[in-house]
Amino acid sequence: MLIANPIYDIVFKYLMEDERIARTILSALLKKDVIEVHMRRNEYSDRSRESLSIYRIDFGATIRTEEGKRQTLLIEVQKTWVDSELLRFRQYLGTQYGNKENMEGTGREAHALPMVAVYLLGHPVKGIDEPVVYVSHQVRDYNDKVVAGSIDNPFVESLTHDSIIVQIPRLHGRINNRLDKVLSIFDQTNATGKDAQTIDIDPAIYGDDADMTPILRKLLEAVSDADVRQAMDVEDEFFSVLKNKEEEIMTKDKQIAEKVVALKKVTAQLGIAEEQRAQAEEQRAQAEEQRAQAEEQRAQAEEQRAQAEEFAEHIARKSIKALLNKGMSPEDIADMMGIDIEEVRQIGYAPI
Repeated sequence: MLIANPIYDIVFKYLMEDERIARTILSALLKKDVIEVHMRRNEYSDRSRESLSIYRIDFGATIRTEEGKRQTLLIEVQKTWVDSELLRFRQYLGTQYGNKENMEGTGREAHALPMVAVYLLGHPVKGIDEPVVYVSHQVRDYNDKVVAGSIDNPFVESLTHDSIIVQIPRLHGRINNRLDKVLSIFDQTNATGKDAQTIDIDPAIYGDDADMTPILRKLLEAVSDADVRQAMDVEDEFFSVLKNKEEEIMTKDKQIAEKVVALKKVTAQLGIAEEQRAQAEEQRAQAEEQRAQAEEQRAQAEEQRAQAEEFAEHIARKSIKALLNKGMSPEDIADMMGIDIEEVRQIGYAPI
């Protein structure tokens, strides 16, 4: 059975907007009973063309603890196709820590809601082979013993948070537990076609699982949704351009590194005997010329990167125009592409 690939931002959003599905996925990730969940207002997402490389959804959730108590917490889900996004992950978390809407109480009694950061990565993290890892904070004394009474302390919870890191490329189709089954819909080893917009699954694996049935049904609906497929095409085009430019830059960086090695070798040879000094000086001049050429190539690579970003922005604007011409409302387009509605309206009136 072919379902839409949820690694695409538009498909992931289409999936997580369903409250029951969001509870199923978040319960599996947190290993807790999520009894209520809702999407929070997210005004801090990127509004630039770079927003296509990271997709974020903020949730407010109520969980039932092992003691049977109800606890409210924030869940910040960040999904990315590409690596080298550490700074932007940190910047977004900083924004959430500074958001007064994430605080409870007033004055000295004010404290932050507990937060869990979930990272769905479309690339592997070097040195970590496990597909899913949990990073938890604990309060310990000098002797490395857990401090009694520190669990759920408002002061500690306000300044630290737990994290869950999911490496999608390392899923590899194994299903050993509840989380493996839920995350199997992201397994890219089952992606089909040149564009990988669909995943081929065996529905028999899920049997009569009452929680997985709505997920599969939702992804099956997404395959035939014209707006969803068009948005997936936009993502494919953007990352195709970005990948080509990155490969060009990597090639030039390799050439530059090779010339730097040659330059160091030449520099070492400058300590030769006096009778070879003239030859060494000539080699130094050649090395300096190579350095200048390397710098020129780096500048060209940066210019190509800027052109790629400009082209990606043009594609996004053109896609918005196309959706408007097809009769899609500015509100739906803004919601689908994660941008401000006024930006959609301005693009609608501006020439391409």
